[in-house]
Amino acid sequence: MKTTKIKIKNLFGITETELDGKSIEITGTNGSGKTSVIDAIRYGLTNQSDRDYIIKRGESEGEIIIETDTGLYIDRRKRTDKADYKSVKEAGREVPGPESVLRQLFTPLQLDPVAFIGMSKQEQNRIILDLIEFDWDLNWIKEQFGEIPEGVDYQQNILQVLNDIQAENGIYFQNRQDLNRDIRNKRAFIAEIAADIPAKYDAAKWENYDLGDTYRELERIREENNRIERAKAFKDSYDNKLRGLEAEKEIQVAAEEKKIAVERDGLTSTIERLKAEIKAAEEKLGGLDSKLQDKIALAESQYNEKKAKLDKDIEVADKYIAMELTDCTELQDEVDTAERMKKHLNEYRRMKTLEQDVEALKKESEELTRKIELARELPGKILETATLPVEGLTVENGIPLIHGLPVSNLSEGEKLNLCVDVALSKPNNLQIILIDGAEKLSDENRDKLYKKCKDKGLQFVATRTTNDSELEVRYL
Repeated sequence: MKTTKIKIKNLFGITETELDGKSIEITGTNGSGKTSVIDAIRYGLTNQSDRDYIIKRGESEGEIIIETDTGLYIDRRKRTDKADYKSVKEAGREVPGPESVLRQLFTPLQLDPVAFIGMSKQEQNRIILDLIEFDWDLNWIKEQFGEIPEGVDYQQNILQVLNDIQAENGIYFQNRQDLNRDIRNKRAFIAEIAADIPAKYDAAKWENYDLGDTYRELERIREENNRIERAKAFKDSYDNKLRGLEAEKEIQVAAEEKKIAVERDGLTSTIERLKAEIKAAEEKLGGLDSKLQDKIALAESQYNEKKAKLDKDIEVADKYIAMELTDCTELQDEVDTAERMKKHLNEYRRMKTLEQDVEALKKESEELTRKIELARELPGKILETATLPVEGLTVENGIPLIHGLPVSNLSEGEKLNLCVDVALSKPNNLQIILIDGAEKLSDENRDKLYKKCKDKGLQFVATRTTNDSELEVRYL
């Protein structure tokens, strides 16, 4: 597709001019208006301009019309007193989505190849990668990765997007590093906990072990053993206690006998002194034996009562004396072991939770690794089916190569050839290239560029700064 007419009116200082589709070079001094033609064409195609004033001073409307040999008609007007106007027609009919249609007719390299040469390698790489045709959208990204990865500029071309997804500063790589760090830390915690837990630790056993029942059984055995030991000690003291009771009785009897003897002596004396009372004294003396027997009977009764109690106690003791002491050493050891083991339960549960966390983190890390690897593999698959703008273009690690060389390594002449090749890569593209600032090129490279455009049938509009005060348009 070639232009057959470009008409500019009241734009960028141009009053009115018209081009007929031929290649031209515009020369003159700085500020003479050389670039205005190129700026107007760019504005007509893109609706964009870096200039503060698009309409010529003093005018209310500026217009550019571009016609092609395929019947495409572009009419764009900038206005000060009403809304801007645009009309894009094909075969006399307005096209839907005109701005989108126009963007498909050219590449950035066609609009400013000289600026391309001076760009950083990152900017050059982005422009080249943007030329690769591959139909994708966010749904395609979601189908590949199951989500829309964060931290990625999706206004870039797909190869740069994939490169950002798998990059070391990308969210997948960073998240995987965080996960792996958590895994290492949790494994260290697990090892630290495991070092304090006995080997072959049976958490389920100690979880369900009823320490209370064992405590109660141990206490019962200890109480029974205590009774047995008390019974044996009581048995050993029985004879001594019995002797004590007998001695107590004998002392009581002796005391009573002594008292009676004293009383007897006194009464005998009284009989001698008191003859009149002999009879009464004799009667009273006769009652003393009965009294003594009563006292003896009382002592015997008290003795028998206490002995009966002692015998009853010894019967209880005898029941335990025959019993053997129960060895509770094993049960005590079991209780001691259970107490120690139960102390490990909380740490054991924490260790198991950490192990589950590690497994979950490993799965997340492995999934991120899969996505990173997928982002690294997809460019190769894309390039198998994608339309490449020029011969010899390949992509490695997100970097475009021309015949194996990075674009930034190409010479000035090679970069200019690349721009021309890109402009010619699609037959349906607008076959025009805008060369602003041709004086920045060496004479040799400028002549080669003009010649290649002419040989390939590619229309160009070039500007070149000279010392001539008069603006000159030269047809080439």
